[in-house]
Amino acid sequence: MRLHSWEGVLQISALVLLFSSHRVTGASGDDVLWRANGRASCLYWGMGTIKSDDQFVQLHDLIIGSSNVADFLAELSTVAASTLSGDAGAPIECGVTLRRRKRNVTIAGSSERAVVLDKLEQALGEGPCLAALEVMRPMVLSNVETDNRWPNYQKVLAENGCGSVLGVPLALDEHQSAALNFFAAEPDVFAPDTVHRAEAFADLASRALRLALRIADTQSLADDLKAAMASRTTIDLACGVIMAQNRCSQDEAMALLTKASSHRNQKLRDVAAGILGRVSDGAVSTHFDP
Repeated sequence: MRLHSWEGVLQISALVLLFSSHRVTGASGDDVLWRANGRASCLYWGMGTIKSDDQFVQLHDLIIGSSNVADFLAELSTVAASTLSGDAGAPIECGVTLRRRKRNVTIAGSSERAVVLDKLEQALGEGPCLAALEVMRPMVLSNVETDNRWPNYQKVLAENGCGSVLGVPLALDEHQSAALNFFAAEPDVFAPDTVHRAEAFADLASRALRLALRIADTQSLADDLKAAMASRTTIDLACGVIMAQNRCSQDEAMALLTKASSHRNQKLRDVAAGILGRVSDGAVSTHFDP
């Protein structure tokens, strides 16, 4: 049996993403054409052109270079913070919140402080990031001293030297979503142009994250299947031992094995492994095609 590794599925799926074409809507409501051309793509926004070649390739490389979703999101948060810092002209940190099965979890951040502030927002149950996830649009906290929409969280932000916050949602599917939580030390950092830039980045990031999550689900399924196959090998070999010792059929051997599992209150695979351990010193392995 042939099972794909995370890296193999990553490379195949990332190429599918890279050479696909999509028409989407930009932050200003204008049509945006995401068109692959060679190794990179461009965003054509309204009458002007925003070149996102480097950024698109960077996200593409992050997917291929990450061993799991958590690693990808850690790298993504760093790229997001760097991108918005350059646009705003001020240092910005970024945390990433992932909502799966109605549960919010802080996965990664560009700094330790970003992770802490994001986790505190989850613990308090209020803040611009959570609000952005609810309404699926950016939420700006321009000044933690004057805007009183989230008083408990704003107190925590002020104590940690944070002056303004921006929460930007990432649309994934009906069962899961994510958000980028941007933090700045100074107030009024997130001007409308910076928010629009964050939305444009979030559009690319959401596509990459959807792909990474699908790859993770595929790899998880492959791992489960591989484990099931390994268990089945042990059980089948144990049945063979029982058949040889009792001169019975495979069905009768399986019935004896199942009965022993029930009486001993042990998993079927563990009972089978015990039988094999009494007749062989070598480890049992399942052979897959390379």
